[in-house]
Amino acid sequence: MKNAPLLEDLELFCAVVRHRSFTATARALGVSNAYVSKRVAVLETTLAVRLLHRTTRTVALTEQGQVVHGWALRILEDVQQLGEAVSAERQEPVGLLRICTSSGFGRNRVSPALSALALRYPALEIQLELLDRAVDLIAEEFHLDIRVGQADEPHLISRRIAANARVLCAAPAYLERHGTPQTLAALAAHRCIVIRERHGDFGRWVLRGPRGEESVKVSGPLSASNGEVVHQWALDGHGIILRSLWDVAPALARGDLVRLLPDYAQPADVYAVYPSRLSASAKVRVCTEFIEAYLA
Repeated sequence: MKNAPLLEDLELFCAVVRHRSFTATARALGVSNAYVSKRVAVLETTLAVRLLHRTTRTVALTEQGQVVHGWALRILEDVQQLGEAVSAERQEPVGLLRICTSSGFGRNRVSPALSALALRYPALEIQLELLDRAVDLIAEEFHLDIRVGQADEPHLISRRIAANARVLCAAPAYLERHGTPQTLAALAAHRCIVIRERHGDFGRWVLRGPRGEESVKVSGPLSASNGEVVHQWALDGHGIILRSLWDVAPALARGDLVRLLPDYAQPADVYAVYPSRLSASAKVRVCTEFIEAYLA
């Protein structure tokens, strides 16, 4: 390699990997498809490797491309942190901040916090994605994940930012038709509305109670990948749900839902999760602290 790659080309390459398409990348960056193709070709020539497998609809990383992508992410993040380190005011974060979280929690809790954050720090460029699936923070280039439950990935750092728990509840109409379960094991015979969480074993509810941690396998005719849908189905009387208190507390207070087996709950504290290499990032630190204070 005779010449070093340009940072702009590395940024564009990472955008192509993120969007998995030259066309989508061009649209997101406001440039032409020809420009994206040309700069990727220049980067491949500079590094003397083929980075991408191209098809008519999508692109995929080659083996060498995976190596370059990993290095590019580290290099670009180091450059960003360099700017933060020499900034005259480290409490004024600047630059791009990519955040992900689950859809219901994101709409109702995280997005209002980020709205206030944007007003406080106008130099931040905030991108929020609501994803009800497992997320690879590094491969998908996220700086921060606001997650219900802490991370178990060894290369990630979890910081608890809010207390929370999941509880069992159902509508009075359901209980009138099917009765009220008196034990955790009795849930197996009830209609339970299961949500496909971003992280968790589908259909197995693990709760803490008087005898410590217990689990029960549940099922029912309805399931969904969205918590707000599950919540509404419970209000409609379709079955029993296990949902966060932040979500169901108003319905419980109104009597629209009834809490079941109140001695049982599932710990579900809220965590800020980020790659260990971002532990010194000013923008990640400031955002995490801001959201923690906002949720409090």
